[in-house]
Amino acid sequence: MTPEELQTELDKALTILKNGGIILYPTDTVWGIGCDATNYDAVTRINKLKKRKGSKDLVCLVNNYSMLERHVDNVPNMAYTILDIADKPTTIIYDDPAGVAENLIADDNTLGIRVVKNKFCEKLIRYLKRPLVSTSANISGKPSPKSFKEISEEILKGVDYVVNLQNEKSQSKPSTIIKLSNAGKVEIIRE
Repeated sequence: MTPEELQTELDKALTILKNGGIILYPTDTVWGIGCDATNYDAVTRINKLKKRKGSKDLVCLVNNYSMLERHVDNVPNMAYTILDIADKPTTIIYDDPAGVAENLIADDNTLGIRVVKNKFCEKLIRYLKRPLVSTSANISGKPSPKSFKEISEEILKGVDYVVNLQNEKSQSKPSTIIKLSNAGKVEIIRE
């Protein structure tokens, strides 16, 4: 893909996100369904598309530590250590998230956030200037697709835009998930 084609995809996705839409896009892990993480209605649409019953386990993607710090009241020092040594994409569940849609925050006042290293996602978040929701591109309870061709027609038709990077190489495994509490407790949820 040329830089011009990449920019075209970024511009199209950004327009949809800024207008409250939802996109299907490649992340640093699996294909994801996403929206502006500050848009309550867009988050609600994702949950409806995935047929979730009020579940609040969507992940937010940020593009750097500075954005992470804007959306978590107190980032534990351990988080930086984990992220610096992680050899694969790692989502950390933080206490006391801030500045995101209320329907993203779990009942225990936590939110999973991943600092992305994927070029497309990093640029999209930088241009949007807000975190991006990310959830696997499947109906709740169904297997996560390992490639673009495994994404169901229902998901493809349910989003406002499909980013045209189907041939780009990406991982097909979900991220590691670690829960860090402000009290210093560390719990591995998924390796």
